[in-house]
Amino acid sequence: MQQYLEVGKVTNVHGLMGEVRVQPWADSPDFLCQFKTLYVDDSHFPVKVERARVHKNMVIMKFEGLTDVPGALSMRNAVLYIDREDVNLPQGAFFLADIYGLEVRNAATGEVLGKIADVLTLPANNVYVVRGGARELMIPAVPQFIAETNVEGGFIRVNMMEGL
Repeated sequence: MQQYLEVGKVTNVHGLMGEVRVQPWADSPDFLCQFKTLYVDDSHFPVKVERARVHKNMVIMKFEGLTDVPGALSMRNAVLYIDREDVNLPQGAFFLADIYGLEVRNAATGEVLGKIADVLTLPANNVYVVRGGARELMIPAVPQFIAETNVEGGFIRVNMMEGL
């Protein structure tokens, strides 16, 4: 499992005091506001978060040491990461990054349908793209279809319905 997980991207400057606008890549922009330290780009350089707030589905952040527009501009297009150790997920929750490559099984028959190749994050719900052999399945990530997600065991069991 990856130690650092992508959580957003700095899209622009906000105001004149060194704040930046961050596009969150999480279920909720509020998730990003709880962290005191984020990590920048592939080098995972740590930056301290002085403050963060949600504004129109974006997160406005002030990083320690950024005090003006030129400093904030230097962060534009930076991808932000969190350290997995800094997060306490609720029981049964998982990071999407952890399910890529998991084996997908038919809950009724045990047949292996393929592996999770992609996750489409759509407005209504996520959709798991499962590839196996010559076929590709798109399975909505909702309780009617997902019988069990076992990240530690390396598999997901799905309820197959006619036409899926």
